[in-house]
Amino acid sequence: MSVLPPLPSYPESKRVDVVDLLPAHAPRHEVPDPYRWLEDATDPEVRAWVDAQQRLCRAYLDALPGRQRLRTRLTDLLAAGMVSTPVWRRGRQFFLRRTAEQEHAVLFTVGPDGDERALVDPGAIDPSGKTTLDAWQPSKEGKLLAYQLSVGGDEESVLRVMDVETGAVVDGPIDRCRYSPVAWLPGGEAFYYVRRLPPSEVPPGETQFHRRVWLHRLGTDPDEDVLIFGRDAEKTTFFSAAVSLDGRWLVVSASQGTAPRNDLWIADLSDGDPAAPLFRPVQVGVDAQISLHVGRDGRAYLYTDRDAPHGRLAVTDPADPDPQNWHDLITEDPEAVLTDYAILDGPELERPVLVVSWTRHAVSEISVHDLHTGERIGEVKLPGLGSVGGLSEIPEGGHACWFGYTDYATPPSVFRFDARTGETSLWAAPPGSVEVPVVHTRQVVYSSRDGTPVRMMVISPTAEPDRPRPTILTGYGGFGASLTPGYSAGILTWVEAGGVYAIANLRGGGEEGEHWHRAGMRHNKQNVFDDFHAAAEWLVANGWTTPAQLGISGGSNGGLLVGAALTQRPDLYAAVVCSAPLLDMVRYESFGLGALWREEYGTAENPEDLAVLLSYSPYHNVRPGVEYPAVLFTVFDSDTRVDPMHARKMCAALQAASVSGKPVLLRCESDVGHGARALKRSIELSVDTLSFLAAHTGLVLD
Repeated sequence: MSVLPPLPSYPESKRVDVVDLLPAHAPRHEVPDPYRWLEDATDPEVRAWVDAQQRLCRAYLDALPGRQRLRTRLTDLLAAGMVSTPVWRRGRQFFLRRTAEQEHAVLFTVGPDGDERALVDPGAIDPSGKTTLDAWQPSKEGKLLAYQLSVGGDEESVLRVMDVETGAVVDGPIDRCRYSPVAWLPGGEAFYYVRRLPPSEVPPGETQFHRRVWLHRLGTDPDEDVLIFGRDAEKTTFFSAAVSLDGRWLVVSASQGTAPRNDLWIADLSDGDPAAPLFRPVQVGVDAQISLHVGRDGRAYLYTDRDAPHGRLAVTDPADPDPQNWHDLITEDPEAVLTDYAILDGPELERPVLVVSWTRHAVSEISVHDLHTGERIGEVKLPGLGSVGGLSEIPEGGHACWFGYTDYATPPSVFRFDARTGETSLWAAPPGSVEVPVVHTRQVVYSSRDGTPVRMMVISPTAEPDRPRPTILTGYGGFGASLTPGYSAGILTWVEAGGVYAIANLRGGGEEGEHWHRAGMRHNKQNVFDDFHAAAEWLVANGWTTPAQLGISGGSNGGLLVGAALTQRPDLYAAVVCSAPLLDMVRYESFGLGALWREEYGTAENPEDLAVLLSYSPYHNVRPGVEYPAVLFTVFDSDTRVDPMHARKMCAALQAASVSGKPVLLRCESDVGHGARALKRSIELSVDTLSFLAAHTGLVLD
């Protein structure tokens, strides 16, 4: 193992006598919060503390060995760039592409004549790299493009409309459009979208909430837009909107924050004024998720996990969408999770077909079905055991669809499936070429604490464990999100250097369907941590690593995961990278977008929920005199989802409590947030995290 820099002398972190009595009614808990003062990032004392932590962290990380080797190899492996699945409009395609030299992907269009042009280039708009393209949606005719930009990582998207032929901005800016869909009406003169109420109309501290659905007509003042839906909605309600290709049907969905259920309504716009649609409920008050798309054949296609936690696809008449009239087209698979579908009904086909993508234990599959009966008639051969994303069809009808594919050793590429021949061909490769190291990937099954079988991907230099190696274990386990195979320069760099990388598909995720998600949310959250500990123990027991060589890494909800792991089993892990984490689970609702996550975690206002939250909340489970692992917190000043206060408070607590002689560091980064960032920023973050994990697990980089 390389010689480590000396343990830093930490800045003073005062303790304050703050004890909350929670909840407001019995039974109540005394909840100490000695680092409450670190919540206010605007306080000069807090800013000085953060600056001191950053100087200390920077000095330590910069002294670690192997950093230039990491930087060079990460840069090499990212030189492939990226290309996205095309979106089609009247023979025109729209897609993203990034070359090795570019910090951000550029949005391109190719017309029917084959002429390619750049439409939105964040790097040209802002050479500093701080501006990101958050979302985009072409009009139904492909003549106009709605696109959303934000600056500095705050994800506060501003919407504009561009004339695709000229590149001129013809409408906007419209602010308060974070996470807004754009549902164009035919002709491109108007669209439905989601916008927050102005700050003057909401209570203090709630400007991130209170979304509504509006109708905007191009060239008009957005403050005069017509309120279409959600007038009396709760503050955490999220909406989506979509309009069918023919412009007849408007579909609106509403959910409470990130709850795994939504209500859905449909309106027939042919009945009257699009500014006053008459909505009919499709699903209201049901504990299930549903989406609705009206196809070219006039049928409503309903994707839902209602009575089918792995998902099913039903059809019905959009004019009479009562559930009793639904007819299952694709029934639930007992193992595979239905993820997407495309309708191919071009005149060249003997019969129209439905192309359906699935994940079976986190690995993608594509099947082909008769569009009218749902009968399975074939499958689409994939390049390997990987992930499929973005099934894309031609809206006006056709015989082909496009999809993205990637796995741990394959940069994302785009493939085309031709339903006439059943053949799949490479449509677009990444613009750059890379030499990818040879790695071995295997999926294993292990038992969690309660006997539940859990799957894990292990990527390693050898097919079988030849000796214990420095290992990184990661997971997520929340919000029904699935960790599926994907190209990663960080994973490849680590394994090429001789390490092992493992990804556990924990409960709380969506890898095994909605039941798997619910088995790891709210009062079941400890299952997620038990699954993670069991993954670590399996890696040790099977000779892949040892506790002294095992590092763990996670971000956001995954940051909560590794925060709980290090406090529950400090003996099992040598090093921890905890990025943009939730760690104070008593006060998470009062910061960032925390109020949206009550369905996932529970609320401190409820006595039963509070008891569960306190049982695992990392900040509240730090104990003095414990030999904690080496810990690196990474936070981003413009993060408007998860407030950096979580990491500040946890860092102070661990620095005071740990007696292991291992460092606890806080890496703070400005002008970036929770999501997209410039490529060079991503590389430098990976250099810091991988060099830290290598130093404390014994991976030799020089």
